[in-house]
Amino acid sequence: MIDSRDRRIAVVVPAAGRGRRAGGTLAKQYQLLAGRSLLRWTIEALRAHPAIGSIQLVVDGTEIDNAAGLVDGLGITRPVAGGAERQDSVRAGLEALAAGAPPERVLIHDAARPFVSLAMIDRVLAALDRVDGALPAVAVTDTLKRGAGGLVLGTVPRDGLYRAQTPQGFRFPAILEAHRRAAGKALTDDAAIAEAAGLTVALVEGDPDNFKITTPDDLVRAERRLLAGLGDCRVGTGFDVHRLGPGNGVWLGGVLIPHDGALIGHSDADVALHALTDALLGALGAGDIGLHFPPSDATWRGAASDRFLAHAVALVHARGGAVAHLDLTIICERPKVGPHRDLMRQRIAAIAGIDPDRVSVKATTTEGLGFTGRGEGIAAQACATIRLP
Repeated sequence: MIDSRDRRIAVVVPAAGRGRRAGGTLAKQYQLLAGRSLLRWTIEALRAHPAIGSIQLVVDGTEIDNAAGLVDGLGITRPVAGGAERQDSVRAGLEALAAGAPPERVLIHDAARPFVSLAMIDRVLAALDRVDGALPAVAVTDTLKRGAGGLVLGTVPRDGLYRAQTPQGFRFPAILEAHRRAAGKALTDDAAIAEAAGLTVALVEGDPDNFKITTPDDLVRAERRLLAGLGDCRVGTGFDVHRLGPGNGVWLGGVLIPHDGALIGHSDADVALHALTDALLGALGAGDIGLHFPPSDATWRGAASDRFLAHAVALVHARGGAVAHLDLTIICERPKVGPHRDLMRQRIAAIAGIDPDRVSVKATTTEGLGFTGRGEGIAAQACATIRLP
């Protein structure tokens, strides 16, 4: 492994594109894979390498705050705005690095390649000891055909042909100057920009698993691979009760529902989110909600319970895991949960960072029996399924 004490190394991650071929309403880098955004998976993979000192993310100018939130806690610098083309975005990232303490070497890596390995990064960095740039690539093994109009026109020799990958590595001053000179030109990748500037670029061994996510099928393939690495499947349960008192609405599942009373508790008393929080903590073997948010601590007086659930989800992510499913049952006579069920599912999914189809919200009564039947309080029970490495 390259020793991080020997040199200063940075990474630029261009992520300002829309990625329309991947489908969906969100740009592909923001779509969820196994409970986390593609962008976060990629940044985590890069962050795992001990030689990397800083990561400069480049996003659409309207997405800076959103992107910063998605990679929060990973210790990277604040994202900067990119340009209309990838080339413009990479240059913006390089200029941002130059404006601070410029690194000696820089890696430029596609946000849509979450499976970059530490060994590949090592190979790219090692090559920079002898050349200006390094390109990881995989030799073409399929037979290549030239065609037009749906007809084969000929066979293309595949000898000496490679599929380029990222991260592509460069000595920082050289690639910065090359990008400045290439402004306005249409070049396909950073190695092409280096070549146009007369820099020497070495080929290093790539990795077939380091594929770029482009289509909806690629997203499915990537999620399957990510989940395959999370083989420790765990289930936790949670149960909570809060009494009803004077008020005009109750918080349930992150949704304020009009009612002729209010749930009483140290926080906003969202019994549903509390049960879900305990279920996740139970799956992790991490105690209960009272251990993490003591009622004796004034900090949490009146706090929104989405903070508690988000904390439990963050603990799952900190262990390298993913939330697979959340199942919630609310027990009360009133208010009626049915009209608010879909909004609850959406809200819980947003807090947990998962798709709504991974959230179940059910409701039942006790047929007039017990404290819930008498309308004295509301109870909730939850089950959480998580996957860990």
